[in-house]
Amino acid sequence: MTDDFKNKVAFVSGAASGIGFVTAKAFAEAGAAVAITDLNEEAAFAAAKDLTEAGHRAIGIACDVTDEASVEGAVSKTVAELGGLDFAYNNAGLHVPSVETADALAKDFDLAISVNLKGVWLCMKHQLRHMRDYGGGAIVNCSSQSGLAGIAGLGAYTASKHAVIGLTKAAALEYARKGIRINAICPGTTDTPMVAAAMKSHPESMQAVIDDIPLGRMAKGEEIASAVLWLCSPGAGFMIGQIVAPDGGYTAK
Repeated sequence: MTDDFKNKVAFVSGAASGIGFVTAKAFAEAGAAVAITDLNEEAAFAAAKDLTEAGHRAIGIACDVTDEASVEGAVSKTVAELGGLDFAYNNAGLHVPSVETADALAKDFDLAISVNLKGVWLCMKHQLRHMRDYGGGAIVNCSSQSGLAGIAGLGAYTASKHAVIGLTKAAALEYARKGIRINAICPGTTDTPMVAAAMKSHPESMQAVIDDIPLGRMAKGEEIASAVLWLCSPGAGFMIGQIVAPDGGYTAK
């Protein structure tokens, strides 16, 4: 797929670490210029520096995906500094405490919806405004295996990730004939800093999730990144509003 990304521009949210950074690196190694956006400005700059020192073209941008002005500015800066916007992977997300619904806090529910759902919506909104006017593109939204299955104790997170799928399908239908393909991935439990933190704070519930993966292990970040790049490539040209689940078989049960 390398030639498919040369002289193109990719925008990745939540890209300073974890799946986001691995995917940004994959875009860069395939020839694209990459905007690494993250709430943590220092980490975004450091991640971009790692790529530029490896000979790639990348910029770091501070972006709060819950704030429209911040998102609009990040997309505009990407276009201005890198020369366009061809691909986007809306990856930024977070977990909230694992707890039974009756004991959950409203503030945690609001946070999950704000980051995991509203953040995807805001990023798509401003990415689409550019892509609609400048010849199309491809967007991949990050849902989760929790977007396809219910997981006890993760009600707010599960709700936000189910909603990302609905949002993806609706937008995909709006732009299917405008040269923009929109799809989603539903990664299974992946070896990332966020999962490591969840393992530390909720070891029993997280270990139960890992033990339930048919493949018997967590995903590697590179395995998720490869799915994102394929969905952005011409090889996935007939994929519109589809949900790809690299989850080790978790949702096949």
